[in-house]
Amino acid sequence: MKRDVSAHLDIGIAAPTTLEFQLAVARLPGLEIDESLVFEQDGRTIRPQEIPGPHGTRIHKFATGTGNLRVHYTATVVGTATLEPASDYDIAVYLRPSRFAESDKMFGFAATEFDGDAAPAELAAEVTAWVRRRLRYVAGSSDPIDGAVETLLSGAGVCRDFSHLVVALLRAVKVPARLAAVYAPGLYPMDFHAIAEAYIDGVWRAFDATGLAPRSSLVRIATGRDASDIAFMDNHGGEVFVNSMWVSAIIDGFLPFDNGVDPVSIV
Repeated sequence: MKRDVSAHLDIGIAAPTTLEFQLAVARLPGLEIDESLVFEQDGRTIRPQEIPGPHGTRIHKFATGTGNLRVHYTATVVGTATLEPASDYDIAVYLRPSRFAESDKMFGFAATEFDGDAAPAELAAEVTAWVRRRLRYVAGSSDPIDGAVETLLSGAGVCRDFSHLVVALLRAVKVPARLAAVYAPGLYPMDFHAIAEAYIDGVWRAFDATGLAPRSSLVRIATGRDASDIAFMDNHGGEVFVNSMWVSAIIDGFLPFDNGVDPVSIV
């Protein structure tokens, strides 16, 4: 499957700062990536430092002064990523509670809602279906600092909120789970997308309680414990403003069908 993705941002910077971006497609064995990433501030090209992270994640970092920053990323992705085995460290980390997936606050609740003795694949499917039933997708209904507990109480959210709740509940029933930021062909309205992944029978499987895009067409950007690890931009210093942003993700041909039930990995 050939996939073409892009992201374009216009950012105002009010004071000197250091910025980090996670926009580039994760560099994984088996994928051919033809890409371009340009940072331009007031007509001057900025060359960032690329910092490799786990699971193919790449952070692009640079210090900059005040002004207007424009970011342009485009990539054509061909091939199938090799499914990575989880290390013992991965399994340990992705069972722990984290900033936005507070599984330690959900042990009792999860025990009353789900059969902790069920197989991990059954638990993952059951949790995803439960979150899909319980939450309403409402743009603007959550704050960037909301975690899984706030989402459960409010009953509404966006993709990151759905995924945080899935991940927190899975960890609460002892299934390793993590978040992935992805480009998502078929998503409407188009944006960066977040989905959950659970470690099942030695393989990371994708689960999307929103059901907004077919999982088999997703393109991985970043992977981590929760949204704090996969944010498309991080600011360490002066105030910044996102004036505009648009994202695109398309495939060559028809979108694949996804029944939301069959096991699927991001490849």
